Amino acid sequence: MIKTSKIKNMEEFASVSGLSRPTVSKYFNDAESVRASTRTRIEQALEEYDYRPNIYAINQNRKLTKNVGILVPYLSDPFFAEIARNVEQRCIDAGFRPTLYSAHGDPSLEVEILDSLRSFKPAGVLMAPLGRSSIRGEIEKFCDEVPTVLFDSNIPDLGLAFVGSNNTQFSMLMAEYLCRTGEPPCFFEMQTPSNPNANKRRQGYLDAMLKLGHQPKVIKAEGDGWAFEEIGRRGAHEVFKSGGFPSKTILCSNDRLAIGVLTACWEEGIRVGLDPEASIRVAGQDDHPLARYTCPPLTTIAQEYEAISSYAVEMLTKAVESGEKDHESKLFEGKLVMRDSA
Repeated sequence: MIKTSKIKNMEEFASVSGLSRPTVSKYFNDAESVRASTRTRIEQALEEYDYRPNIYAINQNRKLTKNVGILVPYLSDPFFAEIARNVEQRCIDAGFRPTLYSAHGDPSLEVEILDSLRSFKPAGVLMAPLGRSSIRGEIEKFCDEVPTVLFDSNIPDLGLAFVGSNNTQFSMLMAEYLCRTGEPPCFFEMQTPSNPNANKRRQGYLDAMLKLGHQPKVIKAEGDGWAFEEIGRRGAHEVFKSGGFPSKTILCSNDRLAIGVLTACWEEGIRVGLDPEASIRVAGQDDHPLARYTCPPLTTIAQEYEAISSYAVEMLTKAVESGEKDHESKLFEGKLVMRDSA
């Protein structure tokens, strides 16, 4: 049999053998953990390509553990619960033992969790930082000590990689749709956003309005923290009391704010949606797990939950096994989800 050029690492081996990298990694962690047919396929590929992974290096990098930490800002938020669930399952599929933590919106607790993670010597950590309120110096120190991939919210230049959404594209896509189908939207956001993604979404809205020749109108709701629905509800009531929104179309920075706006509209007796009796349209961003169950169901931009989680775990696995520390960023574009609210 004619051998191909020598396989240099596990990523190349996975590619030529037609298997996913997490599956190959899981086999090398514990051959019995994969299906018999998959095991046979891997072993045939090992013989064909004469590849042998550097197991010693893998174990050294993992500090002899298969533990992986997953840290999110607020696990009670269904958005983070959903993406954490996806990340956790991908870790299990890759042969790791994940442990899930929530910072509950508290930067000091975020730091305490990082200290706890150090104690069980994880192979690596997947972290969605609080963002604006995170204590950068502490996270930077942790990333220097433990292989860490950031997801959802980026802190520039920290960690092995960042995997998230193209938030500027989110707002541009939604603003263009809303302008095509009705009155150009105003943009509704928090006075002090908890997450830096909000700034990129505002910029996407501004860029879209400039591109389309419309005057942008940004409305800010007072409040900070993570009670987005209540901030959105109170903020919308304040706007209604002061004369109403400057457009009959409202593009919210995220779905949770939009849910608050929908509640305020119901309390004010204002009908939302596309039917002739409706007087206002409301749209959000994220495709929050409950967005399809609001009244009316919320038009939004869907995050690529599965793609983000899969790529984040793949980046961590690659970095842990290769020892490479070059920072890499990967952004996934969102998809328009049209429902009855807009």
